[in-house]
Amino acid sequence: MPTDVIHRLLLDNLTTAVILLDAELRLEYMNPAAEMLLAISGQRSHGQFISELFTESPEALQALRQAVDHAHPFTKREALLISTSGNSLTVDYAVTPILDRHNTLLLLEVHPRDRLLRITKEEAQLSKQETTKLLVRGLAHEIKNPLGGIRGAAQLLARELPEEALKDYTNVIIEEADRLRNLVDRMLGSNKLPKLAVTNVHEVLERVCSLVEAESQGLINLVRDYDPSIPDLMIDREQMIQAVLNIVRNAMQAISQQNELRLGRVTLRTRTLRQFTIAHHRHRLVCKVEITDNGPGIPQDLQETIFYPMVSGRPDGTGLGLAITQNIITQHQGLIECESHPGHTAFSIFLPLE
Repeated sequence: MPTDVIHRLLLDNLTTAVILLDAELRLEYMNPAAEMLLAISGQRSHGQFISELFTESPEALQALRQAVDHAHPFTKREALLISTSGNSLTVDYAVTPILDRHNTLLLLEVHPRDRLLRITKEEAQLSKQETTKLLVRGLAHEIKNPLGGIRGAAQLLARELPEEALKDYTNVIIEEADRLRNLVDRMLGSNKLPKLAVTNVHEVLERVCSLVEAESQGLINLVRDYDPSIPDLMIDREQMIQAVLNIVRNAMQAISQQNELRLGRVTLRTRTLRQFTIAHHRHRLVCKVEITDNGPGIPQDLQETIFYPMVSGRPDGTGLGLAITQNIITQHQGLIECESHPGHTAFSIFLPLE
């Protein structure tokens, strides 16, 4: 095999984004990793000026020109690039001048930081989730054991009471013990494994929309933004309906606290993502379900703990909905993230498509 073909194969199969610019800072070549990162085609963009591929600070453009003039390599950390599609990327990149006969080429090696930062955040989230599960399981064991004794003693006492009217008091004890036991069971979440079946994700979302429209009497504005090309997933339909419904109900309740429901808007959006990492496993293709609303947003001090049991931003909230949702998504080998500020809250669910 010729050497130039081997070199091309190596570049095409690198996971690092590689971009080659000529002396005028116009595109000579980019490998598939760079095309994926910038969401552009290398062939169509050939010969375009660098600012037509992505934008950065004027100082960065001047540094590239100096690298051409003086053949001086440099590295830049945590640079913010804005791609032509409008997406912002935080990257590190290294610039290496290459002398080619009478011209100087620039080799850019681009390393995205967003993915690393997200993986670090995901690891911390999963660690917290596992710690919380252990804490809740231990607490549930300590609560349910004495509850069983209290309930049994109340039943025995009811049999010995001389008057039927006095059983109202033992009934209260039994009912409250049952209520606490049910609360603990909900905190623990379901122990049942998902019943996976081939399901269209939009069927799940449409079911959620019909339930929410019925609950809100059609007042809330539900916006669908679906990608119809997404293939069917292997999921538990009922569990996934519950997971999405918990998020949409939270959005609806948050909007109703601040505005009338008719002023609220909840958007359900589906997209596919390539080469996405979930829990150290890189998936070739994932389905992203994003649920956004224009409500007041989640308070900053709650954003790191919203997936914990018994944590709620509402006085009447149980704080179990999002904990249950996270448990369901985790059982499907997926990931859930949240980003929120006043006027915009977005929950993103990532589910492997393999």
